[in-house]
Amino acid sequence: MSLAKLFALIQYPLPHHLLSRLVGRFAECRLPWLKNVLVRAFIKQFKVDMTEAAEPDPTAYATFNDFFTRELKPEARPLGEGVVSPADGTLSQFGAIEAGQLFQAKGHRFSAMELFGGDGEAARRYLGGSFATVYLSPSDYHRVHMPLAGSLTEMVYVPGRLFSVNAATTEHVPNLFARNERLVCHFDTEYGPMAVVLVGAMIVAAIETVWAGQITPLSGEVRRIRFDTPVRLARGEEMGRFKLGSTVVMGFAESASFADLDPGAKVRMGQSLGSLPPCEG
Repeated sequence: MSLAKLFALIQYPLPHHLLSRLVGRFAECRLPWLKNVLVRAFIKQFKVDMTEAAEPDPTAYATFNDFFTRELKPEARPLGEGVVSPADGTLSQFGAIEAGQLFQAKGHRFSAMELFGGDGEAARRYLGGSFATVYLSPSDYHRVHMPLAGSLTEMVYVPGRLFSVNAATTEHVPNLFARNERLVCHFDTEYGPMAVVLVGAMIVAAIETVWAGQITPLSGEVRRIRFDTPVRLARGEEMGRFKLGSTVVMGFAESASFADLDPGAKVRMGQSLGSLPPCEG
């Protein structure tokens, strides 16, 4: 048995939520000495470039989470053309949504309907469309931005497990992104419907949005919130953030022409991922 498969298997019996909440407590600790030790150790371990941060002084952050979700200088992430990456990370997969299925990893696909919390009507909007998945490692910038300009029409909280979402787990845990806790954000754009799904993971203490603050953890049932007055966000504008890690899955109703990138490529927030045809009608 490979180490990657063993790593995936030992996650099944773990108390995902308990471990994540305990880590979250440490990440919100305001004891200066402890917070500074954690921040400095993290910077050293992951070679974080603090010159990009709007606040470059590591000791200026009130908590480790404040440091982890730090704002960058405006010029640090220029916007490219078309659909842009919502975050720094690894473009783990992208391509067509075939028969309502998204590609996860070799041997694994998952359905759009499951990803959207069992919403078949929403899934039908993406038949024949396309998707892209960006994985954020611990060393990456952890704010999430808009791939396209859009108006938020619905937000859906979907409860679930909190498996790690790194490459080893993605290759060995079926339906990973459709079984982890997640926040599904549906937008109307000039290119048609767009879904941006913020997927939780092991030791991810919470997910925040700019329009509703902290969303997770919530109760163990699907919650849907409609926005009669849509929240309008520009392309590249911040939409949310992860408090410790995870993955963004984007769904587009139209077939995208992706840039000359390969699965596994490193991308930065604002980098062009490709283009979409104008929405007819």
